[in-house]
Amino acid sequence: MKQFLYALVVTVSMQHIAAQELYMPRNIKKAYEKGTRDVSGAPGKNYWQNKGIYNVDVKVDAVTKTVLGKETITYTNNSPDELQELAIRFVNNLHKPQSPRSGFVAKDFLSSGLYIKSLIINGENYTVNSDDWGTVEKVKLNKAIKAGAKADVKIEWEYPLSVQSGREGQIDTETFYVAYSFPRISVYDDYNGWDMLPHSDRQEFYNDFNDYIFTISAPKNFVVWATGDFLNPEAVLQQEYLKRYKASLKSDKVIRIASEQEMRSGKVTKQNKWNVWKFKANHITDFCFALSSHYVWDAASVQLKTKRASVQAGYKAGAKDFEQYVDWMRYNLDWFSKKWPGVEYPYNVMTAIQGYADMEYPMMINDTSITDDLRDARLTADHEIAHTYFPFYMGINETRYAFMDEGWATTLEYLIGIDENGEAAAKEFYKNFRVKKWINDPSAEQDQPIITMSTQVSGAGYGNNSYVKASLSYLALKDYLGDEVFKKALLHYMDNWNGKHPVPWDYFNSMNTGSGKNLNWFFQNWFYTNNYIDLKITDISQLNDLLTVNVDNVGGFAIPFDAVLNYEDGSVERLHFSPSLWEKNQKQADLAVPIKKKVKSVTLDGDIFMDYTPDNNTRSL
Repeated sequence: MKQFLYALVVTVSMQHIAAQELYMPRNIKKAYEKGTRDVSGAPGKNYWQNKGIYNVDVKVDAVTKTVLGKETITYTNNSPDELQELAIRFVNNLHKPQSPRSGFVAKDFLSSGLYIKSLIINGENYTVNSDDWGTVEKVKLNKAIKAGAKADVKIEWEYPLSVQSGREGQIDTETFYVAYSFPRISVYDDYNGWDMLPHSDRQEFYNDFNDYIFTISAPKNFVVWATGDFLNPEAVLQQEYLKRYKASLKSDKVIRIASEQEMRSGKVTKQNKWNVWKFKANHITDFCFALSSHYVWDAASVQLKTKRASVQAGYKAGAKDFEQYVDWMRYNLDWFSKKWPGVEYPYNVMTAIQGYADMEYPMMINDTSITDDLRDARLTADHEIAHTYFPFYMGINETRYAFMDEGWATTLEYLIGIDENGEAAAKEFYKNFRVKKWINDPSAEQDQPIITMSTQVSGAGYGNNSYVKASLSYLALKDYLGDEVFKKALLHYMDNWNGKHPVPWDYFNSMNTGSGKNLNWFFQNWFYTNNYIDLKITDISQLNDLLTVNVDNVGGFAIPFDAVLNYEDGSVERLHFSPSLWEKNQKQADLAVPIKKKVKSVTLDGDIFMDYTPDNNTRSL
């Protein structure tokens, strides 16, 4: 039986680094000095963020595969600065041949990008050559937007849907995932000003919390799924399918709203040449939608503490995993609300669309079908829905600090996986899919500090910093603090930054305050070093009833582990050591363990904290 005991620890050095100050970039320091952020971890007394109210009319031409739109943005400058420019972001310009990208793309990925037909700011026409635009461009204003003032921005535009579908584009000739589909005002924040980092298709996104009303014109027989509340089902659905849809909003059981045959029959939508679908979402970081003429449409709902949330799926007939998605997602929303992170799912709907991205969007996910491995398929859904909290509930800058969202989604995927598949299976999946490729690869790019800005790492370095090492750090901290204190601190952080834009130092400070402990030594160890995982037993000795195990922390990370004591009589005992073992000395520790029997050998077992050289983790007497 495993005993969670904290054996007496004698450390080689009494150096105490708990109170050390963490490195902070100069621009972040200025934010603290200006009072927009606070050392308590909360937003400062002078915190601000800008906001847009977007009213967007968009039309998807299924024949030309073109998205045409016009939008009005009411933009409020809550900053203390006069804005001499507006930075306008259009992520889909990634498809332009001349755009910088993080890797090779096929010809079907390429397109001509955004064409701006008109741009009017506060009633003045601006002439822009959108052929020269990348994924983000500045427009010099004829008249500055004063602090506290509003600006009206009107844009008319069009762009082609790429043939190759990834995060967006043509899933098939009559199914489209329409994301990042409208020009938006880039983030202007308190630590960098305008966010001018181009999108490269590796790092993800950073957006303001805006309000959206979308009016989507789709051809008849195309069903539209979207972020936000569906405002006019009566205007676009025929009576039988409207009845099924409304029934799903109150049903715990999956309702087949429309089969493939029904979709193709012309019975589902009103038989207008164009149907106009309306959706609304407030205080959210993005808006996207999908449409298809033949996808199966399933739906149900789940009762949460304060509301009943709609859960929907659109997919190709015969996709065995997607046939279960509505039930899986009902479980997700309930579990994440009650267990980890323990915050009620904040929206009214969650929709899954079968595509190719394995990607999250506010209230939607776009997942590959994995029919030959339903456990893998379900964990993919788990991961993408976990992103509801990181980065959407909290407006994380994924472009610069991907570990702040991907690391948490990986952790939540693991924790819900324990509940779904059992602890042994969840650990095996986590080790095989997440940890092994990192820990078994000794190359230099694997061990860059997690705090490194995500745009400055690539390949395996990006993936391991963002997903693997970050997740392990959160799980190590959970072990160190214990579940009760860890959840208290996590909820404190989330409450501080719900609907706002945290940076890593807000996380560090919030967790310090929320836990009541100075954890800077831990954050220094995990986020600011080139550490990895590698323990080594250098010596063991037994004197009467005291076993001493000398351990070198070769890799340096402050990990939890078990000391497995194998006795000469064949019995086995496990002693658990939390990361607190390494607080005073992160390089060496002497484990002093009271015992009553003769020890044959000792093995250090990190479990999911996999060791680079496990052969030296066992020593015999």
